[in-house]
Parts: sequence; structure tokens; C-alpha cells
Amino acid sequence: MSPETAPETVPAGVDPPGVVRRDVVAVVGPWLAGVSALAAALRARVPGRAFVEAADLAPDHAPVAVVFAVSAVAPLTESDAALLDTAARNTDLLIGAVTKIDVHRAWHQVLATDREMLAARSPRYAQMPWVGVAAAPQDGEPALDELVEVLAAKLADDTVDRRNELRAWETHLTGRIGTLSAGRRPDDRAVLLAAEREELTRSLRLARSERHIALRSQVQQARVQLAYYARNRCASVRTELSEDVAEWNGRRADRLVSYVHRRSAEVMREVDDGITEHLADVAAELGLSVPQVPAPDPVPDPGVPGLRSRTLETRLMMLLGAGFGLGAAFAVSRLFAGLAPGLAASGVVIGALAGLLLSVWVVGIRSVLHDRAVVDRWVTEVTARLREAAEQRVAGRVLVAEVQFTGENAAWDERQAAELSRRVAEIDVDLRDIAVVTARSAADSRRELSRLRAALTAVCAELHSGY
Repeated sequence: MSPETAPETVPAGVDPPGVVRRDVVAVVGPWLAGVSALAAALRARVPGRAFVEAADLAPDHAPVAVVFAVSAVAPLTESDAALLDTAARNTDLLIGAVTKIDVHRAWHQVLATDREMLAARSPRYAQMPWVGVAAAPQDGEPALDELVEVLAAKLADDTVDRRNELRAWETHLTGRIGTLSAGRRPDDRAVLLAAEREELTRSLRLARSERHIALRSQVQQARVQLAYYARNRCASVRTELSEDVAEWNGRRADRLVSYVHRRSAEVMREVDDGITEHLADVAAELGLSVPQVPAPDPVPDPGVPGLRSRTLETRLMMLLGAGFGLGAAFAVSRLFAGLAPGLAASGVVIGALAGLLLSVWVVGIRSVLHDRAVVDRWVTEVTARLREAAEQRVAGRVLVAEVQFTGENAAWDERQAAELSRRVAEIDVDLRDIAVVTARSAADSRRELSRLRAALTAVCAELHSGY
């Protein structure tokens, strides 16, 4: 075995193909072409020469000759031709052998078809000699004479080693030129950096949009929910106070007024606490600071109900009550006089008392009902003002919180944009460095291509001069 050396036609400095030449003949071919039988028959026929199959050769080893065995059953296929390309890439001496000619009488047509197909595939195959063989015939001795003669004549040629060497160099140089001409694959680090740059920009843009949408959505929800909460609390206290007024007996109006004042203040505190709690939840969800709780606004002054002195109205009611009582007294006295004439005097007294009591009761009931109506209207006005104040409180505090949230969100955007700019600047510096290195490498590749093409031209000129 000997490594390939650079021919004189190859410029100095070009890397050698790295092929180890072995003094063996490789017998290769497609499946069922009788490769193993042909190799065994050749070993028996030519004991002084080593014959091996493709599996016996290392990838970097090359034989001195290749016998390409194909069956006479059918012409070659594309995959069969590709097998020859692989086996003959570093060897110039090729011989085609159509096997099993003892059982396939039309092997000459198959041979002609195979020769034509390979000649069209590559010009080098047009010069390849073809023979028919029968390595393991069913009757008689193996028919190998023509193959052995052609192989011996080709191996006896003084230019075989040189041509094999040139063929290995041609394959090597063609591969190198193809690799360099295809262009350098983008630097993995440059691809990763560009992808990171794009991902950082996209992520920040997406995060910014998501935060702005979330902020607007949360603030709008807070405004609606807190306004509903304030209205609901005012409606609840309105119902509660109306029930209390309906049970009021008209006495100690100052206690009722104080109670209304106290409940109004409690409702405003509850609304404030609800606003504070809800805005804290919004801030936590958005990752922002909790808005400061401002000083509570003064509770709207409920005032007092208009329970004024009703002198004229009272006199009128007393007059009507007296008339009602007088009628009742007259009816009672007549009742007693009809039942027992001796009790007529007593009936008058009893009727007068009943009429007086009934008059007082009617006047009192009318006064209480009037006061309840006045207080109920007052409670309605108080709760209406309370609702207005609560809604204003909600709107004001939500607006202040929105301004604070928007400012903090803008500050976050600025910080993230600054961080993105810093990282993008670092990536751009790295990409420029890689671009400089890539440009230098491309220039080196162009110079290398020029040298390799010159070497390939020289190798091909010498290789094809012998045909």
C-alpha cells in the first residue's frame, strides 16, 4: 500500500487526496450479479493477483483496477451505475464484465445496452472494455479467458499507476472545487445571533403590546366593577333606611337623622376600602406598585328632614278630627239611647270620650304618616347625593391610578428598550466581526479556487492525453 503523491502538474501547496493505493483488483457490482462467484473464480484462475470485493476495502483505500460485474439478465439501472461511480472514483482502470452468459444467450444485447448507458453517463466510461464471463457455469469450466487476458494486458501497461494517481487527484480536486463553489455555509454563531436579535425585538414588541392591552383592560374593568359596587352599596343602604323609616313612630327624629349620617359615612368608607382593595389587585396582576390611598373626601352633608311646624295644617286636622269625633260621639250616644233609654246620659258621656279619643288618634296617625313621607323623601335625596359622591370617588381614584399605572408602564418600556438597544448593539458588533472573518475566508476561498482549478486543468489535460 502506498499513499498518493502529488503529480508534477499539480501546483505546490495543494493538499493530496489522502487515498492509499492497494495492489489489489476490486470486483464490484449490483446484487445477484455473481460478484462473489466471479471474485472466487479469478482468485483460482490468477493466483498471483489479489482479488477483493468492495466490502474488503476501507473507504480511503483504492484498488489498482476495478472489474464491474453486471448480470446478463437485464440492463443496468441508475442505482447500479451509481455503484460504479463510487467504486471507480479513485481508479482509472475499469473493466466491465457481463456475468452468467452460459444461461442468457442474449447477453450481447445487454452488454451493448450497458455500454451505451455508461458512455452517456460519463466520457470516461466510453473507453471501458467489456467482456462476457461465466464464473460458475452449470456445465463445464468457468469462461474467464477473455477477462483474464484484458485484465493482464491493462495491468501490464506502464501508465496504469500514473493514470490511477491522476484519477484520484481529479476526483479530489473536483470535490474540493465543488465544495468551495457551493459557497460557505452560514456561520452557526452568526445564524444564532441573528435569530436572537430578531427574537429579542419580537419579544419586546409582543410584551409591550400585551402589557398595554392588559393595562387598558384592567383599568376599564376596575372602573365598571367599582362603579357597580358603589351603586349597589348606595341602593342597599337606601333600602335599609327606607325600612327603618317605615318603622319609625315619629318620635326622636334626631336619632334617625344621626343614624342616616352614620350610615352615609360607613358607605363611603366601604366604597373607599373596596376601591383600595381592587386597585391593589390590579397592580399586583400588572406587576406595578400599589397606588397610594388619598385622604378620604368629606361625606356629603345629608342635612336634616324638613319637619317644620305645621300650625295651619294641624288646626285643619284638629277640626276634621273633631268633626269625625263628634260624629262618632253622636253615633255612640244614639246607640246607648236606643238600647236603654235610662242610660241616655251615660251614653252621651261615653260617646264624647270615644269621639275625643278617636279624634286624637286620627290626628296623631296623620302626623306620623306625614313625617314618614317627609323623612323618606329626605332619605331618597341623601342616598342620591351619596351615590353621586361615591361614583365621583370611584372615577377620581381610578383615573389617578390609571395615570400612575401608565407612567410606570412607560418607564418599564424605556428600561426594556434601553436593555434591548444594549444587547442589540453587542450582537451587531459580534455580527460585524463574523462578517469580517467571513469576508476574509471568502477571499481565501476564491484564491484557493483559482489554484484548484488550475491544478484540475493540468491533471485532466494529462489524464485525457492518453485516450
